[in-house]
Amino acid sequence: MQITGMYYGSQLLRHVDFPTSEVLGPDASEEDIQRLIDRHKLIFIKPLFKGGVGKKGKSGLIGKATDLKTALREKERLYFAEHRHGHAFAKANGVTFEGGVPAEHEIYFSISDSTVYRAPTMTLTHRGGVDIEELDKKDVAHIPFDAMSGLKAFVVANALSDIGAPKEVISPLVQHLPKLWELVHHYGMTTLELNPIRMRPGKDGRLTPVACDFKCGFDRDDPRSQRLNLPDHLFTADTSEFEREVNQLRTHQGQSDVFVINEKGTILAPTFGGGANSLVTEVLGEAAIISSDFGGNPPYEKMKSVARICLKHWLKQANVFFIIGGKSNNTDIYETFRAMGDALREHFSQYGPTPVYVVVGRGGPNLVRGMGALAETCDSLGLPYRFFGFDSAISEVVNYAKKIDEWMKAGGRAEIAARLGLKADA
Repeated sequence: MQITGMYYGSQLLRHVDFPTSEVLGPDASEEDIQRLIDRHKLIFIKPLFKGGVGKKGKSGLIGKATDLKTALREKERLYFAEHRHGHAFAKANGVTFEGGVPAEHEIYFSISDSTVYRAPTMTLTHRGGVDIEELDKKDVAHIPFDAMSGLKAFVVANALSDIGAPKEVISPLVQHLPKLWELVHHYGMTTLELNPIRMRPGKDGRLTPVACDFKCGFDRDDPRSQRLNLPDHLFTADTSEFEREVNQLRTHQGQSDVFVINEKGTILAPTFGGGANSLVTEVLGEAAIISSDFGGNPPYEKMKSVARICLKHWLKQANVFFIIGGKSNNTDIYETFRAMGDALREHFSQYGPTPVYVVVGRGGPNLVRGMGALAETCDSLGLPYRFFGFDSAISEVVNYAKKIDEWMKAGGRAEIAARLGLKADA
């Protein structure tokens, strides 16, 4: 996720007239905060993090107040709060003040691309406000829909009926939730999540869905994301030198999405395709150094530059150089493999040889020619390798890479180092 919280979330949701909680930014005056308390009786103080770092509530990083003194004390506590969840770390720079929304019902809603259905998929439950993984499967709807026709009202209605949602929430949600697909589709988003949406009762008793927390991710190579005129600093949150170098290579052709997962990992896995990225990241776990998507038919020069940066920063510590992706429809495998092979050859020439095992899993145009070019490079450098084609399941290839990593740790690295004329600890 690249944007979290209601400070920017409320601004984005206004584009489709979706109701949101009232939000003040870090520059709010004491008079503004007092008026917010007067209007809502209860307010929440949340740290402003760049990027998506989860479990903030469970870590005590959400304050609440019913008076100005408490609100200012919580502001001081959270303004520069630090938070770590898994390998993700973030430091806040400011807080937001959000008006409380009284409600009996809370809703979870998200739209994301599903690797199971190969289509945009709505996830919806009337038991929101908690981690979606904690809920019984019968209470959660996962519904794929056609991107061309969009998210229709009847899809939302049927999903809510199937999971046994209270009747009073169905009509308001059917009215408002389809708007969120417009936000995702028209502005280049890859993921959108609202949790919770609180069902606020009106004077007539009718419920209104109000977004109280927001997360989204963008495809920054999609020109539609530029329509929002969002500040660039939102997409450079706590990036490493490696991530900054790769991000500078963004062009009209080819993705260059990358994130450092574990700086001490041992598998360097340039990945092609969002579906492959999700599976590889999950299965490799802490062994993975980076999470990436370099698909979209990148030209030779861009792919060579991306590979050069990856190798410069991470090859020395890697046991496995793992090139992995699904069966491509349009990416020229020969061009990408030739570029990566040339980058590997130049890296050895500049920095010296490194004991590493090359594992490849790929399919697509010019596959055999591309594998031939990469195999020639590995042979000339004295590196062991194993290639898998389109007829091999990605999950099996990923597990094979993990086994090679274990073999390298158990003595394989020293064996390859000796073959390259290096010391065992090289």
